[in-house]
Amino acid sequence: MTAPVLVENAQFGDAIVGALASMVPSESFATVLDAHAPAEALLTFAPRPDVLDRALEMGVRWVHVLATGVDNVPLERLRECVVTCSRGASAVPIAEFVLATMLAFEKQLPDSWLHEPPPQWNIATLGGLKGRTLGLVGLGAIGQEVARRALAFDMRVVAVRRHKGPSAVDGVATLDSLPALLEVSDHVVVAAPATPETHHLMAGPEFAAMKSTAHFVNVSRGSLVDQDALITALEANDLAMASLDTVEPEPLPAGHPLFAHPRVRLSAHISWSSPDSMLRTLELFIENLRRFRAAEPLEGIVDIDAGY
Repeated sequence: MTAPVLVENAQFGDAIVGALASMVPSESFATVLDAHAPAEALLTFAPRPDVLDRALEMGVRWVHVLATGVDNVPLERLRECVVTCSRGASAVPIAEFVLATMLAFEKQLPDSWLHEPPPQWNIATLGGLKGRTLGLVGLGAIGQEVARRALAFDMRVVAVRRHKGPSAVDGVATLDSLPALLEVSDHVVVAAPATPETHHLMAGPEFAAMKSTAHFVNVSRGSLVDQDALITALEANDLAMASLDTVEPEPLPAGHPLFAHPRVRLSAHISWSSPDSMLRTLELFIENLRRFRAAEPLEGIVDIDAGY
């Protein structure tokens, strides 16, 4: 009999154990605190220290994270394990969300909706995506899906990423530096992982390098953005608007200036959401579980040293 798969239930509740059991009846699933037999695998989001201690004591050697980012996972403690993440599971809905923010910026939504008779009809100065330049900071699964959709709108797409080399998406030009990207981009989208190297990647000098008419979008992690510098840059008209789906901390405390800033569009880290988001995430895990049992290479392996 195979060892049970442990589930960290702090975020999900016991219901996820039942859902997995119905999807993979050949496997046994148990929450970490309810399990007593040795185990080899742990499914989690961001394990609490006591839960991780218990899981490792029970023999876990593979940890799968139900998220793309692993910045909330103590990777140094997992060097003896294989760590995988749900890379790509939410790339499509996040990319759709990014396109929605860009269209909203160009078409002045929701400001252009009417609530009373306007001074005049048929008069407006709206923008468009065709011919605009999209700058992608990061060209992983999310960046690639954003790029494909932007290209369909006849945008020019440029990108910077950690590893040099040709783009994985035809039609996307990779640039040598972040300043070079910021200088030419009408929309700047951050889709890079949160690591020590990317902390406050976007700060005062970067915002100052942007076009004063540019739109900034963050769907990565709040730690990549110096939020005080962003507010200062907006006040100085270094850029036109910021759409932020991720901030630091989460949730933001009541009264934080980002809530009320007239040129900030703030959402509660929901860009991943779609009708099949959780199903897709669980399906990725189940495929990796099949690979794990068959001793096949796993997908979405995390580089402990790189942090993603």
